[in-house]
Amino acid sequence: MENKINKPRIAISAGDPAGIGPEVCVKALNVSEVYEICNPLVVCDARIIEQAIEFCGLNLKVNSVKEPDKGLYQYGIIDVLNIPNIEMDLFSFNTISKMTGKASFEYIEKVINLALEKKVDATVTGPIHKEAIKLAGFNFPGHTEIFAHFTNTSQYAMMLADEDFRVIHVNTHRSMLESIRRINKDRVLETIKLADRALRNMGIDNPRIAVNGLNPHAGENGLFGDEEIRFIIPAIQMAQEQGINADGPHPPDTIFPKMKGGLYDIVVCMYHDQGHIPTKLLGFNFNSRKQKWEGISGVNITLGLPIIRVSVDHGTAFDKGGKGEANAESMIQAIKYATLFCLSKF
Repeated sequence: MENKINKPRIAISAGDPAGIGPEVCVKALNVSEVYEICNPLVVCDARIIEQAIEFCGLNLKVNSVKEPDKGLYQYGIIDVLNIPNIEMDLFSFNTISKMTGKASFEYIEKVINLALEKKVDATVTGPIHKEAIKLAGFNFPGHTEIFAHFTNTSQYAMMLADEDFRVIHVNTHRSMLESIRRINKDRVLETIKLADRALRNMGIDNPRIAVNGLNPHAGENGLFGDEEIRFIIPAIQMAQEQGINADGPHPPDTIFPKMKGGLYDIVVCMYHDQGHIPTKLLGFNFNSRKQKWEGISGVNITLGLPIIRVSVDHGTAFDKGGKGEANAESMIQAIKYATLFCLSKF
């Protein structure tokens, strides 16, 4: 009982019910190690979780609760904070719908409120479908912006991590043109500082931070663009003056192998795909012969929030919903990362 009380309580929003979110939740909670490190609480329609257990063929039970403190937090029993917002007669997998978009948004809003009210210690999010939540009337480009809105956070950034491979973004869900327009000294400096603080909280005493350039060859001294000269270099210099171990700007096409080789702890990326592509190339393994994903690792962490938020680093995969074929590796990693932050100075 003492261990149960001392473990961090993690609220997990199941994601869009029409995709693989509920499935990766139940598969992750079928791993006994998860219960050794935390007390997981799934936020979803309990019937969706029961359905996922059934089609995955797992020997698990569901404990439907209305409050986190009513959970049993025992391996073999999935505690679900039940939000009955799915009309099961109308529900189907592999479908973009207003109903599941609204449901997934309500799960997110609930885990955020639970964390703000200190009823849980951290949040983990399953995958949502952006078009579905838009159909439901919620105009947010992704989880990061939803969390920032409901926590009244203005300075935040997305960090992707796959073991010791980490990236953080100056810009994420924006067009390329808008991403370039939004690069300025203050934003780059803030992102460097968020990276430094997060890694120190994870136990890295003097994080080694590489800062990417925006342009090919990091601008080549202004030959291919001057954003590095005007914004990125001044931000790096200011970070160094504040005692942060940052350097650059580095050519984006060569820095990632150096981090993978252990030279850096994190790379600051200027826009969405600059960070996402190398991280997913490392963590995602597709078998072309079997036409299936054999490994999906990596997590997504929102830095700068007053609460802890970690997410899987993959989408809803509607084409696999309800088939029992989804890989839960990323969800397990996300729960472990959330627990790590709970035990740190976050």
